[in-house]
Amino acid sequence: MSTQALIEARGLHKYYTIKTGMFEPNQSLQALSGASFDLHAGQTLAVVGESGCGKSTLARLLTMIEQPTAGQLTLDGIDVGIANQKEVAKKLRQTIQMVFQDPFGSLNPRQKVGDILQEPLIINTDLNANQRRDRVLELMRRVGLLDEHIHRYPHMFSGGQRQRIAIARALILKPKIVVLDEPVSALDVSIQAQVLNLLIELQQELGLAYVFISHDLSVVRHIADQVLVMYLGKPVEQGISEAVFNNPQHPYTQALLSATPQANTDRKRKRIRLTGELPSPLSPPTGCSFHPRCQNAVAQCKTTAPVMAQYGDVSVACLLVK
Repeated sequence: MSTQALIEARGLHKYYTIKTGMFEPNQSLQALSGASFDLHAGQTLAVVGESGCGKSTLARLLTMIEQPTAGQLTLDGIDVGIANQKEVAKKLRQTIQMVFQDPFGSLNPRQKVGDILQEPLIINTDLNANQRRDRVLELMRRVGLLDEHIHRYPHMFSGGQRQRIAIARALILKPKIVVLDEPVSALDVSIQAQVLNLLIELQQELGLAYVFISHDLSVVRHIADQVLVMYLGKPVEQGISEAVFNNPQHPYTQALLSATPQANTDRKRKRIRLTGELPSPLSPPTGCSFHPRCQNAVAQCKTTAPVMAQYGDVSVACLLVK
C-alpha cells in the first residue's frame, strides 16, 4: 500500500447562508463541521448517520461539486483549495468519480447506454471512436452487462442493471477514488448483495478507494475498513470498522448499532431507542449536539462541546468516554 493517502481531509467545514425573510437577518446553517480522515488505495471509508448528518455534503466536497468553507482537502496529492483550477479540472476529474443512490435518475433517459458511457471519454480523452467503443464494451462486460446492451435505453433495464451501468460510467475514466452515495439502498435485498460483491471485486482488481455513504450498518459492516459516524454535521466516532462495530463508544453509535439486525443471536444488543427529533441545523443545541437525545447526558453535556479524542482504535467526541 502506498504511504501517500489518496484523500487527506483536515477539518473540513461547510456552512450555508440561509435567507429567513425580507426583514430578518440571514442565518448560518452548519452542514459539516470538522471532518478529518485519510483514505488510501484499496480501502473503504463508510460515512454513516441519519438524514441531515452531513453525509451528502461531505460527498459534494470530495467530488468538488462544492468548495469547503474551511479546512484542507487533498486529492491524490493535489490541494484542491490552492491548485490552479485548470490543473484540478484536468487531473482530478479522472481521479474521483461518483455513483448516486438512484440509478434511473442519474442516467439520461434519452441516451442509449453506449452514448452514456462514451460521453466522459469524448469530453476528457483523445480516444477515437473505435477506442472509445472498445473501452465501453470491456467495462460493460466487467460489470456484468452484455455487448448488445450498448444499444438499449436505461428504462429497458432492471434497477440492478441500471446501477451496474452507473458503476461502469463512474469507472470509464479509470479513477482512483469512487464516492458511493447510498448505491444499493434503492435495490432489492438480493440484488444489493450482487452489487456489493461487484464493488468489492472491482476494488480488489483496480485498487480503488471507496467513500461509501450509507445509513444501513449491516451493509457497512460487510464492505468498510474504516467508519465515520456523523451527527448533525459533526463526526462523533471514527475508527477501524471492527473496533467501531465490536465496541462502540459514543451513545449515538451504540443506538445505531442496537437497531441493526444481527446474525449472531448470542451477542444480541439491548435496543436503545432515541427520543425526540433531530435538532434543526439552523439552531443546534448548545454543548454536545446529541445531549437532548442521549440517555447518558449529564449537566456538563449541555454547556461543553466535546472534541474528538483518541481511545484505542477509535476517536470519539463524548465527555463521558474515558
